[in-house]
Order: sequence, then structure tokens, then C-alpha cells
Amino acid sequence: MRAIMSRLIVVIVFGLLMAPIEMLGAVDKVIPAIGPTAESALAADQELARAMRDNDTAGIVRMLDKDWAVIATTGGIGEGPSIFPDGIKSGYLTRKTFSLSEPRVRLYGNTAVVTTKVELSGTFQGKAFDVTERQTDVWFWKDGVWKCILTHETKMSK
Repeated sequence: MRAIMSRLIVVIVFGLLMAPIEMLGAVDKVIPAIGPTAESALAADQELARAMRDNDTAGIVRMLDKDWAVIATTGGIGEGPSIFPDGIKSGYLTRKTFSLSEPRVRLYGNTAVVTTKVELSGTFQGKAFDVTERQTDVWFWKDGVWKCILTHETKMSK
């Protein structure tokens, strides 16, 4: 009986000594990177595209900074995160598609520049549109999340 108890104590002590070492190896796998990364900036850009495609007004507003601005393909400037949501709510703008490809992501500290090819379609002022753009979104890491502060659109020929 004493031999069994000695072995049991050895197993318990060994387990107690090894558990912290095993946990250290698992930390890298469980805890996500804290702070801005190129991967998280691209994920934010993709989330904004999904909200745009789905005409998700709350999702769009959530991703845009209060000082966000858009430079349209016409050269016009729109300011404020409610521009697209207001257009969607009024029926002025409805998107059917909004797909990203060819991402280029550059990280500069807490700022990311994400350039993509965007293919989108829908209706604008009651007229159908189907365009391809090169779009650059500038993202700022703020309070633990990415906020888009600028979108610049350039129309591309198909």
C-alpha cells in the first residue's frame, strides 16, 4: 500500500510540475494577438464589405469612424458614417453584390492601408449599376478595434 501511495504522490507532483509548462505552450495557440495586425485589418475590410453587400446599415456604421470620409469615383467627397446607411434606408442606394479581391495590406503602426479590387452592383437613384473599382480603405486601430477613417474609390474599366 505504501508503494502505491508513493507512486501516486510522484504522479501528482509530476503533474503539478508539468501543468504550468504545458500551459505556457498553449498560450500562443489560445490568446490572439493584441493590437493591430495586417490580418485583422484585412478581416475588418472584409467585414465592412459584407455589411455593404448585405445593406446592413448598423454593420456599416459600426465599422466606420465618426470622421470617416469617402472619395467617390466622380471625385466628390462625402463625410460621416451615415452617408451609405442613410442612402440605403431611403431606397436611394441598394447593393446586390460587393465582392473584394486582390487585397494589398500595409500596416504602419496603428494605421492600415487596405487596397482591393471591388466588384459591385445594385441600384442608385433607381438605376441599375454594375461597376469594378479599385478601392483603398484607411483603417485606424482605436480602442481595440479597427475603424475605417477614409475610403477612396477609383473606377476601373471591365
